Amino acid sequence: MNEFLKNRIERKLEALSDEHVYQVLDYIEFLETRYGQAGAEAPTAFQRLAEKVEDTLRAGRVSASVVKGTMDAMSAAGRVMEGLAAAGKAVVEQVAGGGGAAKPAGTGESKGPPREGPGPGAGAPPEDRPGSA
Repeated sequence: MNEFLKNRIERKLEALSDEHVYQVLDYIEFLETRYGQAGAEAPTAFQRLAEKVEDTLRAGRVSASVVKGTMDAMSAAGRVMEGLAAAGKAVVEQVAGGGGAAKPAGTGESKGPPREGPGPGAGAPPEDRPGSA
């Protein structure tokens, strides 16, 4: 769909009441089933949930204003969930890939086998070390 047609449709939809916008949606879904055309893109799991809630409310003859309020709340919740998912993904990427964050001094990785620290009593005089008599 070209940009001008898309903008024209958006302007027309914005001028309609919620009741009429749902009628437009119903007609679009009818055309999809009639002509076998799939939707533009597959919805996310949260979008599918929101659409199911919306369809259930509409099937229950709930007023359009209540449906709109519910969907606005679900939209806000979806934005929060997207933010949490993005933050979680960033943390996983940072942990998995080193994240490029600066490490504190003295915590650099060493190459080669690990060194064993001084044994017991290493700082004591020779006569006090274990194993010396």
